[in-house]
Amino acid sequence: MRPMLCLLLIAPLFGCTPEGDYLIPAGAHYAEGVNAAAQGAPELRFAAVFDDSAVYETVDPRNQGDINKLYGFSDCGSHHHTNSARFGWRWFEGALQIFAYTYADGERAWAYLGDATIGERADYALSVDGAAYVFTFGGVTTRLPRGCAGDGGVKYRLYPYFGGDEVAPHDITIRIID
Repeated sequence: MRPMLCLLLIAPLFGCTPEGDYLIPAGAHYAEGVNAAAQGAPELRFAAVFDDSAVYETVDPRNQGDINKLYGFSDCGSHHHTNSARFGWRWFEGALQIFAYTYADGERAWAYLGDATIGERADYALSVDGAAYVFTFGGVTTRLPRGCAGDGGVKYRLYPYFGGDEVAPHDITIRIID
């Protein structure tokens, strides 16, 4: 309930990080109840905990390497497939891998940041620095290109999402902590 309360009452005013569990139901792409909220400042700092539901196997083995989305925001006053930055994740080769994942003027880019441990809290930071997005996870910081400079008009937050070609093979729960 807290994520929805924050989304409806607080996020439009202050851009809070809705704390709580996000469920991506089996057969779905999006977390239940929320898909986007207003984003004020061009920065996110949060922690996340993945439970063992983050371990999955795709129907088509070629999709196992696809990057799912954890949390981030659209940018430059545009759709998130045009300009956005978010953390990504996947279960691949026996590890929960974390990525920086962006679109800059419609061009997708990603960079591997490290592995998260199932059941353990990990801290994440994402900010805008001129013509770059700055991602920090597990002591690793990386920069990826941005599609605009300056304020750019951050538009909306992007919440947990599974897949691309495939939907979640079972219920997946992710805890986001502000």
